[in-house]
Amino acid sequence: MSIFKKVYILLVLVLPILSFCEDNSQFRILDIIAKKRDNIELTKKEINYFVQEYTENKIEDYQASSFLMAIFINSMTPDETAYLTNAMINSGKILNFDEISDPIVDKHSTGGVGDKTSLILAPICASLGLKVPMISGRGLGHTGGTLDKLESIDGFNVNQDSENFKQIVKDVGVCIIGQTKDIAPADKKIYALRDVSGSVESIPLIASSIMSKKMAEGLDVLVMDVKTGKGALIKDYESSLKLAIAMQNIGEKLNTKVIAIVSDMNQPLGMAVGNSLEIIECMQILKGECQKGQEDLRDLSFTLASQMLIAANKAENEKDAIDKINRVINDGSAFEKFKEMVKAQNGNEKSLDDYSLLPTANFKYFLKATKSGFVNTLDAMKIALGSSILGSGRKTIEDEIDLSVGVIIYKKISDFVEDSDILLEIHYNDESKLKEALSFFEDAYEIEDENVCSPALIKKILK
Repeated sequence: MSIFKKVYILLVLVLPILSFCEDNSQFRILDIIAKKRDNIELTKKEINYFVQEYTENKIEDYQASSFLMAIFINSMTPDETAYLTNAMINSGKILNFDEISDPIVDKHSTGGVGDKTSLILAPICASLGLKVPMISGRGLGHTGGTLDKLESIDGFNVNQDSENFKQIVKDVGVCIIGQTKDIAPADKKIYALRDVSGSVESIPLIASSIMSKKMAEGLDVLVMDVKTGKGALIKDYESSLKLAIAMQNIGEKLNTKVIAIVSDMNQPLGMAVGNSLEIIECMQILKGECQKGQEDLRDLSFTLASQMLIAANKAENEKDAIDKINRVINDGSAFEKFKEMVKAQNGNEKSLDDYSLLPTANFKYFLKATKSGFVNTLDAMKIALGSSILGSGRKTIEDEIDLSVGVIIYKKISDFVEDSDILLEIHYNDESKLKEALSFFEDAYEIEDENVCSPALIKKILK
């Protein structure tokens, strides 16, 4: 008998009303597949059956693939999506922070290019009295991963067990780790199948995957940053908005406050793309040393943090929240909180002041403009693909990455450039990879005589 079933039997004796686990003899996976194929709404019990049986290897991959494809084609209702999320949450361990009186908050981004806001807002919120247990991911494809960036810091350990994780959150206020085996194992198994069966882009499947991992953290408040644009997973605004609404609906049905922000990802966020380079940029923001080209990174990080503070009743309104954020930036307490987290997770905090202790590429190449004019396009996807060729990204989760390579962006959309001005500072270690990447970097820029407005950073805030 599995551990899950033993726990269920014990709970049934204490809580007869518990309904997650059912007598599954009344269900057949073929009937459930056919029902979803015919676009008939599934019940909570049917969805629980699928998640439980598939997690325990009692449903074949080819049957689960058919079910996921039926969802991809016919979508899911808000109730079905909430049932799926709840079943995946309950497939594993749910963290309990009952001994902590401070609000438990987190943030999640759907992924983008140069997106490093977690590393800025988490210490800000922790320094203002929130507790931030953050379970993050690695970079895959064109999106960078928070864990990879943190591992640029020598010794930083993202593999904490649940007890260490909880203790660091309690003592420091923030801890950032990778997904553990006992957090939403159903999601991990289902996601792996989605990845090879053509059902990754389904909005209810994306929403339930993200929310199951996050809500297993035992949160009071979750702020979602849903990216839209060329460098986002979902590129059109309307679909991005649907995803934001879907995740907010899940939060409402499962009694967790969810705020969703739709933000622009047509050009990279900030100036740095690449793991150790992004750590340096985050330290500059946390030290109050924001430079030209980093304003969007600062502003989005502060917006996300302010929404977390307001929702957790640590600020009265946006002005009050921003004032508090600026205070912990200016007095250095947000930066010190980040150092405290790094030390607690066995990282070398000295590298946060001495950047030479971070991984450093052997060579630099400066890409220059070939004409004068205004930057009308800075394609985030092409910058990401070029950086990935240099070694900053991975095609599969097992790939090794080069933590030292990447780019510093000198010119962004609506900036004026003179002929021969530097557009990109490229950090590389392999000449052949540079040559391959250069075509992507060159194609990322369009320079025209007429200026265009920089795209609006915040598209929508759903509270």
